[in-house]
Amino acid sequence: MARGQHHRIHAQDRLHRNRQRVAQEAARLMSEHGIRDFHHAKLKAAERMGVDDEQALPRNREIEQALRERQRIFHGHEQPQALRRRREAAREAMGFLARFEPRLVGAVLDGTADSHSAVCLHLFCDEPEAVPRFLEERGIPYEVQSRRLRETRERSGDYPVYLFRAEELPFDLTVFPRDALRQAPLGRIDERPMERASLSVVDDLLTAPDSSNDQDFEDMLTNALGR
Repeated sequence: MARGQHHRIHAQDRLHRNRQRVAQEAARLMSEHGIRDFHHAKLKAAERMGVDDEQALPRNREIEQALRERQRIFHGHEQPQALRRRREAAREAMGFLARFEPRLVGAVLDGTADSHSAVCLHLFCDEPEAVPRFLEERGIPYEVQSRRLRETRERSGDYPVYLFRAEELPFDLTVFPRDALRQAPLGRIDERPMERASLSVVDDLLTAPDSSNDQDFEDMLTNALGR
């Protein structure tokens, strides 16, 4: 083997190992410290690991896979329980908020939710004050924030977010105009439209048998969302 080829193979192997190390550390930070933002976890992990080569930074999908693997190995009992509790809470909240055509999104939908995770819902209405008024009339204290989401690769928008707790679980409600039901914002893992699930899909996830691996889960979720 030529010396130059040997160096290239060695460099590629080192790059691959660093990507794995950063992905695993990012997954640990997300699991143990409740970090939900993949980019933030990635940068923090790279800093901790002393990796400053951008090519050694894993894709969000690699971090998600490392997170699922870590949950399977270290939290194989409590993580599924935390996930199910949040899906059951999502089902109740979606019935409660039915007039706003709620959709479940995020970690509770994709199966990576743990004890740090909020139940994240997208709500749809054309009257800006309808959601806070609904919460106030039912005596639910909330905090309001604003969230910037990517609508397309070229355009972003700011949306109101209402945060509250119920039965010791955090809820996160992002409010969109009704016509946004037709086009989901881009997801946190890749640049594709975010997966969103209706109440009937959440029912399906709760009644389906537990998946034994990621591919089973992805197939089940794809089938449910494709209804």
